[in-house]
Amino acid sequence: MSSSRTTTNINTTANFSSLSLRSESPPRSRNKAPLRYGGSLDKFESFEVTPAIGREFKDLQLSSLLDAPNSDDLIRDLAITVSRRGVCFFREQDLTSEQMAVLAARIGQLSGKPSSSSLHVHPLTEESSELGDQIAVISSEKQAKGGGLRQVHDDRSLFSTNAWHSDITFEPIPSDYAMLKIHTLPATGGDTLWNSMYEAYDRLSPAMAGWLETLTATHDANFFADEARRLGIKMRTGERGSPFNQGDNLQAVHPVIRTNPVTGWKGLFINKAFTKRINNVTKDESDYLLNYLHALCHNNFDMQLRFKWTKNAVAIWDNRSTQHSATYDYVEARAGDRACSVGEKPYLDPTTTGRREALALEASR
Repeated sequence: MSSSRTTTNINTTANFSSLSLRSESPPRSRNKAPLRYGGSLDKFESFEVTPAIGREFKDLQLSSLLDAPNSDDLIRDLAITVSRRGVCFFREQDLTSEQMAVLAARIGQLSGKPSSSSLHVHPLTEESSELGDQIAVISSEKQAKGGGLRQVHDDRSLFSTNAWHSDITFEPIPSDYAMLKIHTLPATGGDTLWNSMYEAYDRLSPAMAGWLETLTATHDANFFADEARRLGIKMRTGERGSPFNQGDNLQAVHPVIRTNPVTGWKGLFINKAFTKRINNVTKDESDYLLNYLHALCHNNFDMQLRFKWTKNAVAIWDNRSTQHSATYDYVEARAGDRACSVGEKPYLDPTTTGRREALALEASR
């Protein structure tokens, strides 16, 4: 390995149990300003999936980034690219689950996440899981048992839009990046959709955006406790990727509009699966407002993409600025592995702008 490489030590299982939550504030991003793309990925061919969201790389093996002489530069630029485009795709990857955990941790660390944040342990991850606590097995077999969002929302409604979500927003310190590799596929079906929360923010009127920036929302996933009882497993109540993510109350309050610390762009930060209420307004007002914001996200297909998986394809996305939803239109086996990085406490910097304004400013320079 070249001696010119800057070494970054990544600890995906750091123990912060000595941290006193009563005396410490929730961790913020280490970035003092948005990160600048360095150009190290320009040698890899890629294309934009849609104007609003998504990029697919044609010839990049993610495993090769881990030991490259300029590994830190490559992975930092990867994080910046994912944050700017929302989600990036890579076909025919040889990345192992162990390498996935390392890469997911380094993407977050090299893009400024707090040192106390590592990889998430899902509340429904069974102890002694075959791939370890920090790799979630995503499978149709688990879905058939009733685990996850599909069962919960099937009991309420048959609208597929109920499954739109951003990962683990019920945690006080939610996810920055997530990575999914699908290795087992049905002959057809099982696609995943993503949408851009940058674009959702940009479609708000200035008056509405300004008001929403004063509001917070409660995100709740306490239905996972019912899932755990029904499935006969013990819910994980210890640290779940951050010393602030622990206990059996899966609920958190976040700003309705947040700033992404990697890009400096504002985005809408609510989702149908976990956002239960807009705070400091009446319930009726909250219901009407959430219905409008969900419709804004779900009904505008020109701010969405639909990805058709191929064997061993990998997606990496920024949970701060996207939502996603699986498509449950298959009966054959579908399975993959997911690593979910924990980031920083969501915040709004009122001096930042939306994506469109920021890109226009970049183009004028």
